[in-house]
Amino acid sequence: MTSPTLKRTALYDCHREAGAKLVGFAGWEMPIQYDEGIRSEHLAVRSRTGIFDVSHMGEVEVSGPDAEAFLQHIHSNDVAGLPVGGAQYSLLCNEDGGVLDDLFTYRLSPDRYLTVTNAANHETDFAWMRSHAEAFDVEVTDAQDAYAMLAVQGPTAREIVQAIADGPLPARMTAARGIVFGRSALICGTGYTGEDGVELLVEPADAAAMWDEIVRRGAVPAGLAARDTLRLEACFHLYGNDLSTDCNPIEAGLGWACKEQTHFIGSDAVRAAREAGPQRKLVPFKLTGPGIARAGNPVVGGGEVTSGTLSPSLGIGIGMAYLPVTRATVGETFEIDVRGKTRPAIVAAKPLYRHPDKETDG
Repeated sequence: MTSPTLKRTALYDCHREAGAKLVGFAGWEMPIQYDEGIRSEHLAVRSRTGIFDVSHMGEVEVSGPDAEAFLQHIHSNDVAGLPVGGAQYSLLCNEDGGVLDDLFTYRLSPDRYLTVTNAANHETDFAWMRSHAEAFDVEVTDAQDAYAMLAVQGPTAREIVQAIADGPLPARMTAARGIVFGRSALICGTGYTGEDGVELLVEPADAAAMWDEIVRRGAVPAGLAARDTLRLEACFHLYGNDLSTDCNPIEAGLGWACKEQTHFIGSDAVRAAREAGPQRKLVPFKLTGPGIARAGNPVVGGGEVTSGTLSPSLGIGIGMAYLPVTRATVGETFEIDVRGKTRPAIVAAKPLYRHPDKETDG
């Protein structure tokens, strides 16, 4: 029986009607997959369009005269360089440089921002932000209940959404207010699949009608399991697996999202880690034989798998692992202990999957 403590998104009834298998995730009752199965959903996103309910993600609105300065203080990236309508990936770090969460922030106006948090970290992220806001003239608001969030992803995703939008969709890594299927939406050129597409933040009351229309136009409902296999093929980090307070951004390969000159919380520790060089690095890998590695599997000789799955696109086991820096070069071979069986693997280049027509892209 489903626990009554689990929260439900505005799209719960849509998931039930579509035959979703619902599971508890970060305090929410969410679709892990639908009747067609994970592989079918995954390949639909790679070849056409999938639609995900990501309304369990958290939102925090920051506004006021010191909004930019405040976010510059707590976010690792250069918030001052983010134009109105821009989207930016960044990290929340503690004083030791450990990663508290990874975030997307949208600059809605010169003094108003919306930050999307990971579902499992939303309450602690919000509390962290509030605790550091006292010295700034800002208002920090928990906006999670104000939005439902639909991710429409795949090669034909923009075509589907454009057909029901009142104007051109924002470009990649930008965001804009618009009308989609007659409903107001914050349309964001972002995603977590390695495909083109948009994420739509809408009022919860408008979510079901928008979902139904996008599905009617050809998008395939996809669950959290396909979202995970897609992001892993694209080498996108998952907090709690590939990121935690026990790792710093440099060893996680996210130094590009850290601008120490902005003096964000943890910047001194991140600078020290960058200057010293990492002792270990997070790397993508492919298994060169049968088997599937999973998070927690040890690497023979040192290291640990943080994420692992069977790639529906490649048909082989893939994953990410922290390896000693001396063994973290593309092409390096190593072995993983998978429940007592040794599985050979090779450090691979990012991303693990690339569309055949993009193989020669730079």
